[in-house]
Amino acid sequence: MDVKVPRMRHTQIRLVTALIASLTVFACSKQEPPPPAAATPASNERAEPAPGDARISIAPDGVHVQYRVYGNGEPALVFIHGWSCDSNYWREQISAFDKKYTLVTVDLGGHGGTDANRTDWSIARFGQDVATALSAVPNQKIILVGHSMGGPVAIEAARLLKGRVIGIIGVDTFKSIGAPVPTKAQVDAAVKPFEADFIGQTRSLVADHLFVKGSNPQLAQKIAYDMSLSPPKVAVPSLRAVLAYDFTEPLKEISVPIVAINSDLGEPVNEARIRKVLPKFHAVTLPGTGHFLMMEDPQHFNPALDTEVTALLGAPGS
Repeated sequence: MDVKVPRMRHTQIRLVTALIASLTVFACSKQEPPPPAAATPASNERAEPAPGDARISIAPDGVHVQYRVYGNGEPALVFIHGWSCDSNYWREQISAFDKKYTLVTVDLGGHGGTDANRTDWSIARFGQDVATALSAVPNQKIILVGHSMGGPVAIEAARLLKGRVIGIIGVDTFKSIGAPVPTKAQVDAAVKPFEADFIGQTRSLVADHLFVKGSNPQLAQKIAYDMSLSPPKVAVPSLRAVLAYDFTEPLKEISVPIVAINSDLGEPVNEARIRKVLPKFHAVTLPGTGHFLMMEDPQHFNPALDTEVTALLGAPGS
């Protein structure tokens, strides 16, 4: 028997769209040391991973967090993907920045190559995933770049990486800072259609509401298909977590600059309201772009990102 699943109401779509859009000293010798002998590595030694190779760090809850490192030098730009995405969504930024900075891309728990063997899908737990990856990265200057849900995740990661983070750059996110937090009833209503038909609702959300008119239809379809294949046991509770996320208390612990590079999809960012919480906040809007602007328009996004990174490096205390 076919069961018809109700489509999301307009207010539910706006809520989901806005809030998704809302880390041996050797003794000296007087003798000249002999020339080094060519020797095979000891059995317990491992070759240094090549740029872009998958690396693993283990989170406190035992989850194996996968991340990749490119380039070198300070600072490290740490790219954090959004809801039901993975680190591949930053592929257009790798070649643009790996000659200037160290780049780190992270797969959050249950996404990409990172394990899903946990039950806590909170934004704070995702922030721990980022901090876990960065525990193996030596850089002492870090700029967190978070897309969509990756914005709040960057806030949580920064709370754990105090002293190392010099700035946070949101990508089509942070628009809900300073706005009233949705009620549980509102979040329940927004999430319910995804619980009933995750694949259908996700494809509809992405293809119909997260791209602007005239966008590349192949890219829109690919992303919609890709995101709809996320495991619902991860995607549904993490959607609930990002919709219900309250910036109020976490932001009290953040003293570094926070900026955003946003699309002009949906309602414009209310900088005046956000500055009541973050007085130095500013946002750059790339016209004609949708929610995945770093993929849709890297020719304009990458220079905008480089400008914000340069500004953060010149900020006092960076």
